[in-house]
Amino acid sequence: MNNETTPGQQPGSLKSAALPAGAVAPDFSLRSTPDQAVKLSDFRGQPVVLAFYPADWSPVCGDQMGLYNEILPEFQKLGAELLGISVDGAWCHTAFSRDRKLHFPLLADFEPKGAVARLYGVYRETDGTTERALFVINELGVIHWSYVSPVGVNPGADGILSALEELNKDPNEI
Repeated sequence: MNNETTPGQQPGSLKSAALPAGAVAPDFSLRSTPDQAVKLSDFRGQPVVLAFYPADWSPVCGDQMGLYNEILPEFQKLGAELLGISVDGAWCHTAFSRDRKLHFPLLADFEPKGAVARLYGVYRETDGTTERALFVINELGVIHWSYVSPVGVNPGADGILSALEELNKDPNEI
């Protein structure tokens, strides 16, 4: 067996690994609506939470995005911008967002399909969706925390909130 791996791949695994803490977050521009794009670097200077999820309309994804919408004020209090990302198109996101009454952008990693998810090491080749993956990016554009949940499990928000609280700690208190 060949033990060589490609960047982002774990030894002995065909599955790529999510970018770890300390890695520079790859910049991207994705559609939030059919005529509007969002660029990660536009948020430089503040923390950003990237929530990759497999698909609009799936029960777990709906619950996960609904939870984040419910606690959005806590993310905002910690100075963070929340961005949801899946391989669904902008029109699908618009309908899903309206149905769920979401108050944060859902970005379409639609064409080329999964290009941003691949950059972050969280594209699922076998089913053409993304992993259920979370990234907290600091104000300098460096990944502070990342987590990949089993695809059928809602990861909740505790890890995100802990990472954001760490970013907001006074360096003199550490």
